[in-house]
Amino acid sequence: MSWKLSAVDSKERVEAALEKREVTVGWDENIVLAGFEVDPDDGTIWQLDAYTEEKPTAAETKAVAALFEAPAPKIKAEQLPDLDWVVESQKGVDPIRAGRFRVRTPEHAALGEAGVTEFVIPAAQAFGTGQHETTAGCLAMLDAMHAAGLRPRNVADIGTGTGLLAFAAMDLWPRAVATASDIDPVCGPAVVENCELNSVTIGTGQGQLAMVIADGMDDPALQARAPFDLLVANILAAPLIDMAFDFAEAVSPRGSILLAGLLETQEAKVRAAYRKAGFRLHRRLVNGDWSILWLRHRFQG
Repeated sequence: MSWKLSAVDSKERVEAALEKREVTVGWDENIVLAGFEVDPDDGTIWQLDAYTEEKPTAAETKAVAALFEAPAPKIKAEQLPDLDWVVESQKGVDPIRAGRFRVRTPEHAALGEAGVTEFVIPAAQAFGTGQHETTAGCLAMLDAMHAAGLRPRNVADIGTGTGLLAFAAMDLWPRAVATASDIDPVCGPAVVENCELNSVTIGTGQGQLAMVIADGMDDPALQARAPFDLLVANILAAPLIDMAFDFAEAVSPRGSILLAGLLETQEAKVRAAYRKAGFRLHRRLVNGDWSILWLRHRFQG
């Protein structure tokens, strides 16, 4: 991406802009948004960045400004150097710990600590390196699920990105059949590479991972491998709501769903959608501004 539109505003207004993008009909998917703190010591001021491949048009600038309630903040356009910004953003990042898991890039050495599972996830054009609070929160929740006695035999990681959450599930439940899927074709080779780095076997049997490129659950390979005892979806609030019934139909009668990618302010709407689909909250955790939800069928104890 060679251009960036930036706007600085309050945390509440930037979060509201990100939420509005999710429900904006006809949003240009080539405009990728990110929101973050400007100053870690002052969490009230945030910046919204909108990345475009070409110089942003007046219409694109107007579309970004329209995400804010009037008056919109000043929108600044900036041409970026020809770099892989995903790779650049991951350079020098420290390993993270979440539950029993430690996630590091190849530049960092393994600790070899007893009781800790380490995953090597290089910078790649895919989401899910463990640095984001939603991914780290999912790792912690998966560990908590295992500690609570959950023993799924058939696991799916929808919107897998790098494959990290699927790897964690396979480490916790090594006899399970595992499926990872993503809509982005770039995730296919990324997951294959990461399988090699982490000694994960690609295949369709127990203890093996099958990788599928699919748009949601409407895919023959996913449907053939359902029903799943555990379905993990770390994506965004809007698609989580849209796919509530699709996910519910793909989960076994006593199965679980792990949801992430939703802000705490979006949690009520997501939970309402899954209540309609027959699921209730079993456990939740909050990591930063993000909610991670473990849902189970309502009739379960």
